[in-house]
Amino acid sequence: MPIACVQCGERAILKRPKNRKELCKECFYTVFEYEIHETIVKNNLFTRGETIAIGASGGKDSTVLAHIMKTLNERYDYGLNLELLSIDEGITGYRDDSLETVKRNQMQYSLPLKILSYQELYGWTMDAIVKEIGMKNNCTFCGVFRRQALDRGAAMLKCDKIVTGHNADDIAETVIMNILRGDIARLGRCTAISTGSEGMISRSKPFKFTYEKEIVMYAHFKKLDYFTTECIYSPNAYRGHARTFLKDLEKIRPRAILDIIKSGEDMVTKEEVKMPIQQNCERCGYISSAELCKACIMLDGLNRGRPELSIGKNNKRKKILKMTAGKVNLNGISNGSNVRTNTINQDIKDMF
Repeated sequence: MPIACVQCGERAILKRPKNRKELCKECFYTVFEYEIHETIVKNNLFTRGETIAIGASGGKDSTVLAHIMKTLNERYDYGLNLELLSIDEGITGYRDDSLETVKRNQMQYSLPLKILSYQELYGWTMDAIVKEIGMKNNCTFCGVFRRQALDRGAAMLKCDKIVTGHNADDIAETVIMNILRGDIARLGRCTAISTGSEGMISRSKPFKFTYEKEIVMYAHFKKLDYFTTECIYSPNAYRGHARTFLKDLEKIRPRAILDIIKSGEDMVTKEEVKMPIQQNCERCGYISSAELCKACIMLDGLNRGRPELSIGKNNKRKKILKMTAGKVNLNGISNGSNVRTNTINQDIKDMF
């Protein structure tokens, strides 16, 4: 006997991963879209008249995000100006293909598109970085550069806010990763639906309570145009282990994803724990918890042929920063003499 949709009584074609309720296709669309609208309104994510940059990679999350933002903006009259913002990391055979999907999305949704590249911003591509550092820690470099690239791109477009396709699974994975690493500062931020410091463009996650499986189902049933290939440099990523653990938990208890997010929100830091003080990078002006931001430190390491500088211990890094202060700009161009630079490089090598 066919199973009936719990909303309308028609024949159900799916069971929601979040709560196991059976729904027909149309009721699934309605519930999926309304829950995201409710999240947006309840958390006051946007204000009428704002220009919003949609982080667009061509993958399922960002494609569904672009579709949903355009749909809800028109249906509920948010009064937002929407623009697509894509970052080209320079990964041959992956990002170049996915950007073709983004370009088709631009035409499908009639939204402006800005593409900004690592090469343009940093003088490096991820292909070149991986050639320099290998497959270990490459996701760390990419993540740092990508976060800053999105902010810089949004600033160029004079956007008020950035929205990203981070879903409930992504946030739960990040909670697990930060607990395992003992990263208290990031643990406090990763569950926030909106993040942003004074002077910086804030970011919002409309999919905070949306399960990845439901995003896939929505994209599939709507026949949205999205790119499905995983990044060729991500198989060894630390996040992959957290994802596997989370999927195993979800099989046993579907609500585990939302419960982990709630746990992350409710964790309290002891008063005696010292939290990083946010400031601005002395070199590029980007927000940082140290004299130089992570991107500048990484660029120093790459441009000196010593990428391990950016992942060394803090005491080593401080000594390196003291020796290199003011000697290398954002693009790694020396401001001092070659003799001084060579001396610093030798001192650095002696530390490892």
